[in-house]
Amino acid sequence: MRAAIVGTGYVGLVSGACLAELGHEILCLDHDAGKIARLIKGEIPIYEPGLEQICARNVAAGRLRFGTDLAQAAEAELILLAVGTPPHPDTGEADLRPLYAAAEAAARHLAPGAVLVVKSTVPVGTNRALAAHLRALRPEARIEVASNPEFLREGAAVTDFLHPDRVVAGAESAAAHGLLAALYAPLTARGVPLLATGLETAELIKYAANAFLALKIAYANEIADLCEAVGADVEAVTRGMGQDARIGARHLKPGPGYGGSCFPKDTLALSISARAAGAPATLVEAAILANDLRKAAMAEKIRLACGGELKGRTLAVLGLAFKAGTDDMRESPSLAILPRLQAMGARIRAYDPAAMEAAAPLLPGVEMAASARAALAGADGAVVTTEWPEFAALGLREIARLLKTPILVDLRNIFAPEEAASAGLAYSSIGRPPAGEPVRMEALWRADAAEESRAAGRLPEPQAAPSPRAAGATG
Repeated sequence: MRAAIVGTGYVGLVSGACLAELGHEILCLDHDAGKIARLIKGEIPIYEPGLEQICARNVAAGRLRFGTDLAQAAEAELILLAVGTPPHPDTGEADLRPLYAAAEAAARHLAPGAVLVVKSTVPVGTNRALAAHLRALRPEARIEVASNPEFLREGAAVTDFLHPDRVVAGAESAAAHGLLAALYAPLTARGVPLLATGLETAELIKYAANAFLALKIAYANEIADLCEAVGADVEAVTRGMGQDARIGARHLKPGPGYGGSCFPKDTLALSISARAAGAPATLVEAAILANDLRKAAMAEKIRLACGGELKGRTLAVLGLAFKAGTDDMRESPSLAILPRLQAMGARIRAYDPAAMEAAAPLLPGVEMAASARAALAGADGAVVTTEWPEFAALGLREIARLLKTPILVDLRNIFAPEEAASAGLAYSSIGRPPAGEPVRMEALWRADAAEESRAAGRLPEPQAAPSPRAAGATG
């Protein structure tokens, strides 16, 4: 098939390259001429394992092209929109202005019978409203809009696209469903299920899935706190939970809080949409608050592990990106934790294998080290904030040798407490008793945390939930 993708960010570039890998002719478009020039030269602007090789292979085969002019998409059977929908700076709602601008531009070049496909994550009702808007602009074109949400994990996006759990295709006509089915035929031919739905259902599948995963992470973090308080081992607890087929083990890994481009904005957008619809998502709102509290609590956990005083001390921080395998700093826990440590008087020397360039302007006053060893050398303690394999490969004895004061706070549980103790480290991790007597973690919740979250635009203003009886329920 011939398809064009508008937006060469994370979703657009991965989707375009992988659709070309499936055999389609793909044109990736972006208004950023500098980015397109880099892509034409073979320079990939994001860190994503395997993406550079797939792009090079399909450019060489003539299946993948890059450009800035939407007129080049005039023969495309599908135009896919993959532009960002970040939280609006004033309201916290998904900012749909870039999507509408891209859709209006694409609609001017849409061929007869072609379909505009929204891959961007958008609140329920957006695709229907967008279709009505475009039809009003071009009534003669009978423009159809479809929803095809993505489910890509940063650091594993190529694999996720080529080997997905499912493909979701939301549309209002058999013709649009047919075009999407043809686009993904190379995947469905080998058994990948394609779920054909209406527009609203497709939109909500994306939000509901991400919010549920965020809930699992927030829940695992709260269980980790309880484990620390009572001397239990969260690794064993979550393993026991995950072996229950009704629960599953994925996303039960405790840590410093979730971040990235999806979970924070999608949980917020879902909570706002739910309140607007009169069906408040109180569990999702609780996860948002718990995650904000989590990041604040981690700074306090580090202070306690360092004896209660950080003034004048140098801490080595290993990892800045929100997770391993990516250079994405969006909503990374490090952006909340490190400034709090600095406010407590600590000097921060940090290293990340991929995110240093992106992190530097976001973390003023943080010294960026040339390597993990350079960050550790002579520091008064170390903190693991991102689970990069190279940090585990350093070895605990090497970490202890490099540190001036042998304190290690492992917010990702990449080391074993017994091995850390054997290496001579005062070791603190998430939800696990240290070697020897359990240390009970003091309560870190703050009464004003909810108001702080609302002030930061992370929670909608509280409203009274509708009474079931008032809504006509019985019993």
